[in-house]
Amino acid sequence: MLFTSEYEPAESLGRRRVPRAPVSLDARVGRGGLDRALCKVTDLSIHGARLQTYSAMKKGSMIWLTLPGIGPVAATVRWSDDFEAGCEFRHPLDPLAFAELVAG
Repeated sequence: MLFTSEYEPAESLGRRRVPRAPVSLDARVGRGGLDRALCKVTDLSIHGARLQTYSAMKKGSMIWLTLPGIGPVAATVRWSDDFEAGCEFRHPLDPLAFAELVAG
């Protein structure tokens, strides 16, 4: 007998390759070295991040996300909704640098 609490459908995992860690990091976002604006990283994986922004971001745009202790990271905006956006890094973060960011 299978109980509902023991079953998690595959679609609930979404398209994520790895789980994201909840964080609260002050960062900066810019395009081509211009328009550096403050943002907040609210979750993070080695492949991408969720951002709270103060201005709308366009899906598909290329950005530079400056992360504390790491510096600028190239990323593509994969989705955007009002003042929140999800981005995918062009190159995965170094696992040690990721662990330090998540540890706070």
